[in-house]
Amino acid sequence: IGPSGCGKSTLIKSINRMLDIIPEAEVSGRILLDGENIYDMDEMLLRKRIGMVFQMPNPFPKSIFENVAYGLKIHKMFKNKEELYFKVEKALKQAALWDEVKDNLDRFALDLSGGQQQRLCIARCIALEPEVILFDEPCSALDPIATVKIEELIEDLKKNYTIVIVTHNMQQAARISDYTAFLYLGNLVEFGPTQKIFTTPQNKMTEHYLTGKFG
Repeated sequence: IGPSGCGKSTLIKSINRMLDIIPEAEVSGRILLDGENIYDMDEMLLRKRIGMVFQMPNPFPKSIFENVAYGLKIHKMFKNKEELYFKVEKALKQAALWDEVKDNLDRFALDLSGGQQQRLCIARCIALEPEVILFDEPCSALDPIATVKIEELIEDLKKNYTIVIVTHNMQQAARISDYTAFLYLGNLVEFGPTQKIFTTPQNKMTEHYLTGKFG
């Protein structure tokens, strides 16, 4: 959490090296995944291990099925068509979208509602069986009903995946996170268990942000 421009999105984009595609971006320091520096890893394999879901739903201009199958095909993660279909179905079920689309997997993905598109992007991500999923304000473009579905989905996904989420919604952060980090002007001000951060923050700046005195 933190005010606009504090570096939240920049931080999570450094975790899967999305900053590498920005020519003027400079990165220093280390980020370790299971003890290994991510800058010693192959970029494509790293992004398979650390998936990302963006602020605006960004399905490919393809069918629902092909959206989820896309990464599986690139990484050759299936032996035959039956296994491919099974993995697509599994991902759509995990993303709580299967029951809504199972009868028309050939439907153009961009015809789905905003909330459905975001869940499709989540299915596309988890189809690759990542270890970590980064969410960059995944509900900011969605209505309240779609937001509830995404929050319920994240609650379910965190049983099997490490989730890192950027949000401006303080209530959302309090509801779905186990730990909270407060950033300000590119610096990590405070980090700790969510309940402690929201009830007894140790830093006055954190307290002022949470109580709406600035931000």
